[in-house]
Amino acid sequence: MAFDTSEGPANLALSLDAELRHAHPRTILERAYQMFGDELALVSSFGAESVVLLHLASQVSKDIPVLFLDTGHLFGQTLDYRKTLAATLGLTDVRDLRPAYQDIATADPKNNLWQTDTDGCCHIRKVLPLDRALVDFQGWITGRKRFHGGSRLSLPVVEQSDGKVKFNPLANWGKAELDAYIAEHDLPAHPLVAQGFPSIGCWPCTKPVDNPEDVRSGRWAGSQKTECGIHLARAPGAVADVGGDI
Repeated sequence: MAFDTSEGPANLALSLDAELRHAHPRTILERAYQMFGDELALVSSFGAESVVLLHLASQVSKDIPVLFLDTGHLFGQTLDYRKTLAATLGLTDVRDLRPAYQDIATADPKNNLWQTDTDGCCHIRKVLPLDRALVDFQGWITGRKRFHGGSRLSLPVVEQSDGKVKFNPLANWGKAELDAYIAEHDLPAHPLVAQGFPSIGCWPCTKPVDNPEDVRSGRWAGSQKTECGIHLARAPGAVADVGGDI
């Protein structure tokens, strides 16, 4: 299904957001798939809440490409969970995105960049790999939600991002809706959730939370960092070096 560029991604995102801002997440996913077909991808961390979006998407099409950032620093439990969920939900196209060897050799040869430059570590292990993968798509889906706070408080349901249309089907849902959906469909939980991890990223930068009301407080705890970088706005025309790698 070809992407209609006549309206432009910014205007298209605005019109879709107006149409879908109060819609059920599955309705949003169905509209996204109708618009973009095989030019639509879903980006998932296979983290604490990922099963909800993945299950919803599997009801629309099990063939939607799922992009998974295997940073090389993930918990073993996350890697196991990724395999379990893909099999349980019947996902046919889960793509493991890994950092480019050249980027690691140049920027993180000792595998300890996370200790001195978390932004740089995220850039080579997440931002660059995702940018390279998204070249093949015109629309993509995220699992972000407003109740996570920070820059996500004003999250639209549909937005323009670096010339592509980005869908946030769960933007309107809170923890109660997520928990109810998981219970209704008897979905398997990430094994670290029971150990106090309501948000799960790379093991060096993720801790259990002290305040369960702030689900992302265990990410980069003790620093001002709140996002890995894949959802941060860039200057117009600024694109990561796709010759080298979300």
